Amino acid sequence: MTDAFAQVANLPGVPEAVADARTAVDRLLGHRILRRRSAEVSTESALRGARASAVLEGATVTLDELRTGETPHDPVVQGALRVSAELGTLAETWRKAPRQVLARLHILVAADAVDSAELGRPRSEGQDAKDLLGLGAPPSPDEVAGRLDTLSGLLTQPTQAPALVVAALVHGELLTLRPFGWGDGVIARAAQRLTMVARGLDPKSLTAPEVGHLELSDGYAIALRGYASGTSEGVTGWIRHCADATAAAARDSQAICEAFQRG
Repeated sequence: MTDAFAQVANLPGVPEAVADARTAVDRLLGHRILRRRSAEVSTESALRGARASAVLEGATVTLDELRTGETPHDPVVQGALRVSAELGTLAETWRKAPRQVLARLHILVAADAVDSAELGRPRSEGQDAKDLLGLGAPPSPDEVAGRLDTLSGLLTQPTQAPALVVAALVHGELLTLRPFGWGDGVIARAAQRLTMVARGLDPKSLTAPEVGHLELSDGYAIALRGYASGTSEGVTGWIRHCADATAAAARDSQAICEAFQRG
């Protein structure tokens, strides 16, 4: 059987981008503060990731507001926080039943925003999909169903591709499909992070790729539109963006470690 993920991993420029990101993550994982305080770093990373993902989804919220409990009554912010809080419990299920996890993520992110009958269900014909990144009209529900089946099948098969490539492709595919119509960006970014955890790149969820995507937000939509084009160049550009975002996130978590070390 063809290893579709590995084929993408071998595109020109991808191995180098992945190696640079891996170096940044490994440097973080070697920080000595993690011997004693990895749980605290993971908690801070989760908070930063939730805030970054909410901002990328159009919300306005600061880290100070989240830390002090003065969280805006914004369904995007509340949904991102719920997703972040539960993400650590979903990695094992993600390996075996990704469609089940995607449904759960939608229930978490959209609980305050859509009718309860729509929670966890892909959008139906005629249902709107938010387009924060300028992708244009979303794929039809039939196309979404087929591509989700394909993605889920690939995720439950062995691959030689690095975790970062798989995570980037999951993120790009979900954002392109916008399968639920509301909260899809938060879901896609959470799925990238889940993939990095489940496939061993960042098993303790110490990095927040959402933070990296926010830091590089000027190129986020451009890179995604390249992925959606389906060209080799576009897909390569998207993976490079995700690699750069992961490296930026690792540096951010490195700064968290340094802050903890200084006390």
